[in-house]
Amino acid sequence: MTIPTSTTRRGALQLLAAGAASLALPALAQWPDKPIKIIVTFPPGGSSDILARVLAEQLGKKLGQAVVVDNKPGAGGTIGGAQVAAAAPDGYTFMLSNSTPLALGPFTLEKQPYDPVAAFTHIVSLGSAPLVVMASKPSGITSFAELEARARKDGRLDFGSGGPGSIGHIHGELIRKITGANLVHVPYRGGAPMTTDLLANVIPVGIDVITAYVPFFKNGQLVPLAVTGSARSPLMPEVPTIVEVGQPKLVLENFFGLSGPAKLPPEMVVRLHDACNEVLVMPEVQKKLIELGIVAKPESTARFEAIVKEQVGVLGPTVKAAGIKL
Repeated sequence: MTIPTSTTRRGALQLLAAGAASLALPALAQWPDKPIKIIVTFPPGGSSDILARVLAEQLGKKLGQAVVVDNKPGAGGTIGGAQVAAAAPDGYTFMLSNSTPLALGPFTLEKQPYDPVAAFTHIVSLGSAPLVVMASKPSGITSFAELEARARKDGRLDFGSGGPGSIGHIHGELIRKITGANLVHVPYRGGAPMTTDLLANVIPVGIDVITAYVPFFKNGQLVPLAVTGSARSPLMPEVPTIVEVGQPKLVLENFFGLSGPAKLPPEMVVRLHDACNEVLVMPEVQKKLIELGIVAKPESTARFEAIVKEQVGVLGPTVKAAGIKL
């Protein structure tokens, strides 16, 4: 009996696929057999760095292998992001992903260094932190509605952020776009110098991640107008959300997650996803997240991928429209 050529070819391909799978399984069973690296796209000491180090310590225990943090700041997070995007999908290089290297930084450069969705495997959501829109005490602004009214009355209202292309800067641009209030950006080299000028009323308004400003709210030196999440922050539960002040289109949270190069083996993704979620519910990790102003949000891998895609779709065009360049 003669076997059709197409059948022969099909059988050969099936044998090759089965052979490849059998070779991959032992490799995955041995993983990890050397230290794993998590790249942080910011300098040491910030929220991303602290979160990465907490995750690395506990994840290392669960995987039975050292997990080290490697800080690669610069170019709006794209230096570290590009290193992860170019890494082999072998389970030894990951990124503490967030809004900056994925939804902001790539769009501030003349040539986009990578596709923030397709160049990565977005594995697990670790949580999110809202920003806070705040005013100096001497400005007399005590609500978000007053901020809008002041900007219209004076023709413009200056606001500060931690730097050009920062998530605070982008939120101010969104306020201007959606409300029509003419907010004019004043860039700073980080949150600390912005805070100094905000306290002195050199600028009347600031927008930044909430964490560092809680002491100034509690002692009355700064006035929180709204947090930009869809739920109130556990750090300042008395502060209304941007939804509660009538601006649901201005919801914006800095997400945190773990991402690796594209084409990571699915079994590895599942193992990392489950291990990270086990770490997130540990009491000592929950305590640290609250201190950082991060709300843990366990999500499926598919949902985390969708979150990244949604934010890239909103913020990328905003960055380009505002002409923000690094």
